[in-house]
Amino acid sequence: MCVNFTPPTHRQLLDGFGLNAAGVDWRAETWQDYTAPVLTASGLLLASYGFVPKRHLPPGVRFTTMNARAETIGEKPTYKGAWRRCQLCLVPMQAFFEPCYESGKAVRTRISLADGEPFAVAGMWREWQEPEGGVSHAFTQITINADQHPLMKRMHKPGDEKRSLVILPRERYGDWLACREPGLARAMLAPFPAELMQAAPSPVKSANAQ
Repeated sequence: MCVNFTPPTHRQLLDGFGLNAAGVDWRAETWQDYTAPVLTASGLLLASYGFVPKRHLPPGVRFTTMNARAETIGEKPTYKGAWRRCQLCLVPMQAFFEPCYESGKAVRTRISLADGEPFAVAGMWREWQEPEGGVSHAFTQITINADQHPLMKRMHKPGDEKRSLVILPRERYGDWLACREPGLARAMLAPFPAELMQAAPSPVKSANAQ
């Protein structure tokens, strides 16, 4: 499961997605509860990574919601309401990170497009009412099984189910954001061609480590 990614720069967001985010800033790498830009049918949001931010969890509860499984997204209490309402979003990024165990130990691996261009993965967003009266936003990324994917099956511990974010083809961005039928949305959750992706070791930067 992806727990860390590199969002686009302001210039990449403008050139690749037509979104002007002047005056809004985000960190160079995104971890749980960090804010990052996402694109909804209504436009750009700066949202927290994780469908249920830590500040909204009951005391003593540990629960990560950075990834939602496509197979159960319509049944899990955390996600089913937003899924049935098709609160879908695009999560733009330069790359995401997964552990590769081919060497016998976990090696942080950067996964991106082979052409180096930014891309977007399938996500879902929601609003949160804050105690002080404001409204915040949060998002999760949707994952699918990757046991047969030539690249993504190399990630995660041996014996674990292989999972992957859903990289959406650029020509499907509009379809994803406009979709109002959960069944049609589910049909768009397909593996991305491995030959259009690349992976390389990428040691974690201490400034961004949790």
